[in-house]
Amino acid sequence: MNPNVQEEKKNSGRLHGRLAKMAESEHAALLLALLVLVVVMSFLSPYFFTQHNIMNVLRQVSLQAIVAIGITMIILSGEIDLSIGSSQGLVGVIALMVLNATDSLFMAFLAAIALGVFIGLINGLLVTKGKINSLIGTLGMMTIIRGAAMVITSAKAVQTPLKSFKVIGTGYWGPFPIPVIITVVLALLFYFILHHTTFGRYIYAVGGNGEAAKLSGLPVGRIKLTSYVLCGALTALSAYILASRMNSGQPNAGVGFEMEVIGAVILGGISLTGGVGSLIGALIGILILGVLSNGLILLNVSSFWQDIARGAVIILAVYLDTYRRGKQQQKLVQATK
Repeated sequence: MNPNVQEEKKNSGRLHGRLAKMAESEHAALLLALLVLVVVMSFLSPYFFTQHNIMNVLRQVSLQAIVAIGITMIILSGEIDLSIGSSQGLVGVIALMVLNATDSLFMAFLAAIALGVFIGLINGLLVTKGKINSLIGTLGMMTIIRGAAMVITSAKAVQTPLKSFKVIGTGYWGPFPIPVIITVVLALLFYFILHHTTFGRYIYAVGGNGEAAKLSGLPVGRIKLTSYVLCGALTALSAYILASRMNSGQPNAGVGFEMEVIGAVILGGISLTGGVGSLIGALIGILILGVLSNGLILLNVSSFWQDIARGAVIILAVYLDTYRRGKQQQKLVQATK
């Protein structure tokens, strides 16, 4: 056979193999879904694919993306946190109160992060030391935190006269919104932590098989506690940016926020059982849900139908998670035969 023909066949085979791997890649499927959604929304609304709207979408999803980084670590470790939505309200309220009392943006930011760390610490201790199921424990904390925000403010928003407070939430650094830049920096940092550090490998190990990790000598409780604390800090940062954007602390901020973030993260391939998924997939899931929400708003779809659409996406995400786990189990069974 002609050597040139053989070489062409080899190259064709390599290309076919690479395309097959890309087709099987979960990230490729998610990116394709995102691309299709963007194209569809661009055709349906002439305002969707404009620079102003794209920046608006990125600014909006940055709030979810920052929290998604933290919730990804928690779910990968085999736990859950339902208090992230309520924390948005309480942290914003406390930050504005401190800001009005001190006229210091730094003190307000410090108070917000400290409160977020404290909430994360309490959640982590409930799960690791109290041995309370994370779903139940953080559900209780969600109610307590929301109630505390309402009691402290008498269910009224906390305003501030300081115009400089709005900069972090609404300002730009060059052509990009400040929250987007913060999100990108945090995403790169925590991607490195999850995939290139011992702590990241420990999170996957704990979520994959907690008992085996414990028998191997890993500090399972400390790893989960650290994940909760980091998630609390990231949630507080997101809450501070949200309060800055609204120029007020709203005690009812973040209602339903936890379902949006968790649903998008699961849609992005993070398994509810822990130990499976990546931060990249989680962030793509956030983008998909953000683009969908923005598109529905531009199309003047009723907010009630938007809630239905988000709920359907969350159900789809859980179904896909169950389907993926079923496929993985089938592969394991076949491998052992």
